[in-house]
Amino acid sequence: MMEMKEKKFLTVAPFECAWRKDLKFREAGRGCVAFEAFAHNDVTLVFRENVGSQHYHYKRDNSPHYTIILGSHRNKRLKIEVDGKPVVDVAGVGLCSSSAFQSYWISIYDGLISIGKGRYPFQNLVFQWLDSNPNCSVQYVGLSSWDKHVGYRNVNVLPLRHNHISLWKHVDCGELEVEEGAEEYLKNEFTDYEKWDLANFLESWELSDFVFIVGTEERPVPAHKAILEASGNFPLSSSEDVAHLQDVNYPVLHALLRYIYTGRTQIPESQLGSLRALGLHFEVVPLVKQCEETMERFKLNKKLFDSGKNVELSYPSTRPHCCATFPSGLPVNIQKLKQLHLTGQFSDASIYIEGQGLVAQPHKIILSLWSFPFAKMFTNGMNETMSSEVSLRDVSPEAFKAMLEFMYSGELDMEVIMDSSALLLQLLFLADQFGVTLLHQECCKTLLECLSEDSVGPILQVVSSIPSCKLIEETCKRKFAMHFDYCTTASLDFVLLDETTFTDIIQHPDLTVTSEEKVLNAILMWGLRAKEFYGWEVVDDLIINSAPGHLFGERLPSVHHMLGFVRFPLLLCALLKKLEKSSISRHILNFDNLVKEAINYVEFGLAGLENDQNARFQHRRSSYKELQYICDGDSYGVLYFAGTSYGKHQWVNPVLSKRITITASSPPSRYTDPKILASRTYQGTSFAGPRMEDGHRCAWWAVDIGQDHQLMCNYYTLRQDGSRAYMRSWNLQGSLDGKTWTNLRIHENDQTVCKPGQFASWPIVGPNALLPFRFFRVLLTSPTTDASNPWNFSICFLELYGYFH
Repeated sequence: MMEMKEKKFLTVAPFECAWRKDLKFREAGRGCVAFEAFAHNDVTLVFRENVGSQHYHYKRDNSPHYTIILGSHRNKRLKIEVDGKPVVDVAGVGLCSSSAFQSYWISIYDGLISIGKGRYPFQNLVFQWLDSNPNCSVQYVGLSSWDKHVGYRNVNVLPLRHNHISLWKHVDCGELEVEEGAEEYLKNEFTDYEKWDLANFLESWELSDFVFIVGTEERPVPAHKAILEASGNFPLSSSEDVAHLQDVNYPVLHALLRYIYTGRTQIPESQLGSLRALGLHFEVVPLVKQCEETMERFKLNKKLFDSGKNVELSYPSTRPHCCATFPSGLPVNIQKLKQLHLTGQFSDASIYIEGQGLVAQPHKIILSLWSFPFAKMFTNGMNETMSSEVSLRDVSPEAFKAMLEFMYSGELDMEVIMDSSALLLQLLFLADQFGVTLLHQECCKTLLECLSEDSVGPILQVVSSIPSCKLIEETCKRKFAMHFDYCTTASLDFVLLDETTFTDIIQHPDLTVTSEEKVLNAILMWGLRAKEFYGWEVVDDLIINSAPGHLFGERLPSVHHMLGFVRFPLLLCALLKKLEKSSISRHILNFDNLVKEAINYVEFGLAGLENDQNARFQHRRSSYKELQYICDGDSYGVLYFAGTSYGKHQWVNPVLSKRITITASSPPSRYTDPKILASRTYQGTSFAGPRMEDGHRCAWWAVDIGQDHQLMCNYYTLRQDGSRAYMRSWNLQGSLDGKTWTNLRIHENDQTVCKPGQFASWPIVGPNALLPFRFFRVLLTSPTTDASNPWNFSICFLELYGYFH
């Protein structure tokens, strides 16, 4: 039973679901819900196309839907289900609170599901997942539970159509205090913008460059050449700005223009024939077709006719679940629009960029219907109102041209965008600057889809200065923190990050490192704006001859602050002793105090620090376990560790205990036995047979270390079986999904293995050794020395080493 209490407090009983018709996205597949919840576990939200019943439960739902469960498994995990099937199950994220109401927000944008905590959407992101096969029909939000009551309040469904700041004013502010008049300011600032589209220019003299003179009364009706040219065949020319329509009534022309500018219109049935005739005259084909279909229905069924009512006509949008957007949601020929953009026909604006000269000659109406800032520029009496020239500074000409192409087509040119990540970032910056919100959303979505360890640094440099990119900024910070070793080793981009951004990364709860020494080195390199990679030892040498203030400049206070986030007590005592005797310790008092504190902790334990809950004395939640190569056939690798249930029990073959999975390029057989590679016994004959992949012959053995595990591999060992089919060229590869592979080490004409039963081991070096992977495989890339079966990959043992998580 559900109970509504004061202050919008809704209690959902176990195994029930609350549905309200107002809890609905404005645009199917795109929206955000912000709410507060009070529960011991399983705060559950369901997103589906239609409203469910009170006794609906997501476990019995056979229709397409998303289910998001905060605090699943007795408040230990976050789960996301698609059509009842789990796709995300992670520990320690998005948990509930049973002591007070907790604020959350969940957004869905074309399958991109983002979850955050706090009062304001797109801040404090805690998790994100992208559905590769998105359900773009979900609209209604259900508030559900599992085996305990869940309390909800201040539930608000917000649109995702415009800048994120325009969402904030929709959220119930509760006890939040604001300055007097601030709410009214926001309302006035954004109300017009939220409704801004081509309909604003219907029969408006603003930016008009064409006039119809209608009827015997010669009524002037303004219009815009670019819109008319893309919608039909109107009598337009560069020299002629007027068309006389003496035989046309104003209501008929108004209905035609309204159809063009809004995608819908209405007219009395008695004038439907006149509207068809006018549409036919100007070749507005979609309107003519709809008039004819409507007239035909009237002929077949007279009961449909009611002379007292208007006939309503709507353009069939290519995206029926979405709001009409220019140009796809309107009866506009996109190819004609593109041609107008290409030729500059009827252009009334010339765009000049400082240092580049004239870069484009677009149409003010196109710029204005996409961009509220441009509309204001052209209509509020500024120089651009009277002149056709627009001068811009600090704008990338390539990005501006890409933005114009989007305005005229409604789509991003992905081939151009994907060739240059810098262009995508510049385009995002322009979209934010000029308020082209749909372009802004598409850029954000593309950035998130393409986000990688290599791109996260440059992206952060740009988005940290854009307030409406909080979602991307938080995602990038988390990505950087989770791949900290790689991001501070593969590139020096991180030294260009601002203090706030880098400090947030250093403090991030998901910071994942192999050693606190890496954190120390990164802070020192950032402070020095390093132009090459080095560790603290180099800084130690530099500081002998140069004072810290000279070395670090204005970043010295920031370095002092960041050093407090290095967990020195987790370093080895021998390293701490070196740091204590270093020049850094002698010249930077804060550093010296932190090192001495750590030595005291390591040597004497928690004496005197029993009440100190400082994070410096705690292991990171997401730290890696180092599994170090000692010798061939040792018991320190990942496969052996998995066989001991990760250090809990006596060793059992991990393939048999299903801790890991090993597969081969050929089907299992007597001599292709996956468990052999993880065993501790020698096998005389063990091989993976050949297969064809992408038109090439190959053979491979692959290891899946498990859904919840990853390894940064820095060493591996193989053992030849009893045959003389010695491999010469092969690759060790890693993958996150088992489909896309990254080369970790390439062997070409490697003659290390030259005896039956021989062990051989190799290190993995370079930035890729700092990338975590779940899947690994050794891939034979050329024939072995066996002439009879040259593509049999004959090994009987495999072991991996590195940092295991």
